[in-house]
Amino acid sequence: MDPRESFTIAARSIRSHKLRSTLTVIGVVIGIASVVTFATFGASVESEIVGSIADSGANNIYVLGQPADEEGFEQALQPLFTEHDIDRLSELEGVEAVIPRGSIPANSVSHGGDTVSIQQLTATTPTAVTNETLVAGRSFRSGTDEVVLNRVAAETTFEENITAGDEITVRRTGETVNLTVVGVVNGTAGELPVGNFGPQPQFYVPADPHYQAVVESPATNARQRAYPQITVVSQPAETLAVTEAIETYLAEESDAGQLAPAGVDLVARTSGDFAEEISDVIDQITRFVTGIAVIALVVGAIGIANIMLVSVTERTREIGIMKAVGARNRDVMELFLLEATLLGTGGALLGLPLGLVVGWAATRYAEVGFAFAPYWTALAVLVGVLVGVVAGLYPAWRAAHVDPIDALRYE
Repeated sequence: MDPRESFTIAARSIRSHKLRSTLTVIGVVIGIASVVTFATFGASVESEIVGSIADSGANNIYVLGQPADEEGFEQALQPLFTEHDIDRLSELEGVEAVIPRGSIPANSVSHGGDTVSIQQLTATTPTAVTNETLVAGRSFRSGTDEVVLNRVAAETTFEENITAGDEITVRRTGETVNLTVVGVVNGTAGELPVGNFGPQPQFYVPADPHYQAVVESPATNARQRAYPQITVVSQPAETLAVTEAIETYLAEESDAGQLAPAGVDLVARTSGDFAEEISDVIDQITRFVTGIAVIALVVGAIGIANIMLVSVTERTREIGIMKAVGARNRDVMELFLLEATLLGTGGALLGLPLGLVVGWAATRYAEVGFAFAPYWTALAVLVGVLVGVVAGLYPAWRAAHVDPIDALRYE
């Protein structure tokens, strides 16, 4: 049978049952659109987050404790890196700065008659505030009661905006401290790139005199301030070499290596390492959610198989006539298989733009940039076509093996 003639007959059969064919195609459309939507949204979120991490400082090396299992998470947050470690790391070749970071528990902060609850202040050094991130004012000075706020804390936490020169009152357990605001920033140097997703108010104070976490340094036998995380800023061309030198120091000489409890590993990570880990996690989530969406495609395949079986039954006499005038089993099978393929292809072609539109709307709602997922999109369309082929195989085989004599007798 001429392929064009087979296509014409198949298309005419689909048009003759518009409602039934439409309902069948809808199942495939929903499946394809779901796959494309989830894949596109996942790619968009991954691009936004990974791009943000990659741009957060390519020459920053984040030194911290990493738990070997979930039970060691709290232990990994203990202050392990002493001032001795900071001094030694500063002496490594290729290092421009070492920025420690610690947390100071707090209960609330007040300004202009308003009081809001907070969990902590961030203790660090003046070098954490750079000209690139400074919006107004200046960095705090060590040994003072000064504080630097991020823009969220300065502009949205209280009814009145806070500017340089204002005072805030911080209440801690058994202590009240008045701090003078000297600057407003868009983040600070040394922040972990995975900790900046979400507009949270941040209050940065000098470690000296406000940070009180101290341990006995094994190297000096003296009590020193210790921090749970430090950031080493390397020369741009020396990041890899500095990372290796840090890892060697942590393993062989550091105070932190001796202070770290069992189940906590000391690691040196770059922004690229964090970006790769986050990317892997998002990929796994995307595959899982997209796999669930594939269930809709399975439902669509069952719908195509069902409609084709019904079509074979309804057209039994037509099949007998076709065979009586010389149609071969292969011709009949080709005809019904083509019809099922057209249903699957139609669902894929309609589901693709629908999925892209819904995916784009989801990225607008989530306020992330739109990113196209070519692999998943092409796979979704291919699967949609294959759904039609696979779902039509058995009905087409059954139609091809209809006995022509019985078919001509069929009422």
